[in-house]
Amino acid sequence: MTQIKAWADTVPDANNNFIIGAMAVWALGINHTTAPLDLRGRFAFALDQITPTLQGLRQSLGQGSRHPGVETAIISTCNRTEIYCAGEQAAVDHTLGWLAQSGGVSPALLRSHSYTLEDSLVARHAFRVASGLDSMVLGEAQILGQMKNAVRAAESAGALGTTLNQLFQRSFAVAKEVRTSTEIGAHSISMAAAAVRLAGQLFEDLSKIRVLFVGAGEMIELAATHFAARNPQSIAIANRTLERGEKLATRFGGEVMRLSDLPERLHEFDAIISCTASTLPIIGLGAVERALKKRRHRPLFMVDLAVPRDIEPEVKALGDVYLYTVDDLATVVQTAQANRQAAVAQAEAIIDAGVQSFMHWMELRSPVGSAGGVVPLIQQINAQTDEWRAAEIARAKKLLAKGEDVDAVLEALSRGLAQKMLHGTMAELRAGDADTRAQTAQTVSRLFLRSQSKTGL
Repeated sequence: MTQIKAWADTVPDANNNFIIGAMAVWALGINHTTAPLDLRGRFAFALDQITPTLQGLRQSLGQGSRHPGVETAIISTCNRTEIYCAGEQAAVDHTLGWLAQSGGVSPALLRSHSYTLEDSLVARHAFRVASGLDSMVLGEAQILGQMKNAVRAAESAGALGTTLNQLFQRSFAVAKEVRTSTEIGAHSISMAAAAVRLAGQLFEDLSKIRVLFVGAGEMIELAATHFAARNPQSIAIANRTLERGEKLATRFGGEVMRLSDLPERLHEFDAIISCTASTLPIIGLGAVERALKKRRHRPLFMVDLAVPRDIEPEVKALGDVYLYTVDDLATVVQTAQANRQAAVAQAEAIIDAGVQSFMHWMELRSPVGSAGGVVPLIQQINAQTDEWRAAEIARAKKLLAKGEDVDAVLEALSRGLAQKMLHGTMAELRAGDADTRAQTAQTVSRLFLRSQSKTGL
């Protein structure tokens, strides 16, 4: 991850002074509270899809120079897809239209299931997401890693500028403070733990069941860890890449199999947990029907943690099949949330402070003349004083080269700098009417005579 820059990227104006333009921040998203699973599946982006997707979004926003150089980032998980943007002016409708088109739905349908945010509301939302306050599992930590992956992907795509970098780095800092200062993550029930709990309600003894995990990603690894703790009769890993599947299978003392072998071997397993990055279902209705016949209708427990779905939804209607999706697990994972509600207020207070800090940073970057905009002026003052300093040093070096007395040269250098710095101030004190001079005198006194005012002189 790159280091946070203290200020925004700068560009010189016509007078070679460095200025920063005002920035707008906006976000658009759908999540488990606003959109059904199948709709979320239309907007799920695998990590290797992020770069071309961000490039397409930026190209769309920049067409006709309407919104050039917009910073963008996409967070896509099983429970949410969110787009974060920063640019000279907000383009919420354009962003929503682009996302609707990418998912093959109408803007009206997407709008009815999405949320749009601007400015401070974007920061508050990002901080809550990173802290686990906006998750299906209150306080879960997995989303923080997913956000960091999204930021790395945006960075690699060249889509992450100073403003969004600052927003996300502050999100990570707030999340860390929330986790270390509150009990928000205590006793959190994860999706994986919820799956084990549901399996325990169906099977009397989990040590007598055979479990198949489809996929080898982070979610499957977590699920396998929870099931392995219950010592099932056997564990198998089916994955597109055998090498990665073997690594996970070895860890849990299981076997590895190819995805192509699934249809013929489904009947061997009592519990199937699937979570891959496939854009189409990999376990179809026909395969499950054949498995049930071979099992002589012994119950089959299935959990589909993927978005889009790994298991065809029609499977749920079959007798003797107990199929759960990520949305079905919501009631299970929420049972332990009441004990953590006391920590939510503490977390929200930390987030409030983080939002105020971020908005103050944004205000400082605004152009001079707008509310709070001082950074451009500071940069211009620094550039001007550097120019004066360089000129005086150059003159002093010439005098020293001619053999002039060192003390005299230093005296001339300091006097020259002082005169340059005070010239404009003295001119303003002599200009204008009496009232204008009096106001200028008060400002100059506050700026240059602060030490005297503090001592009462």
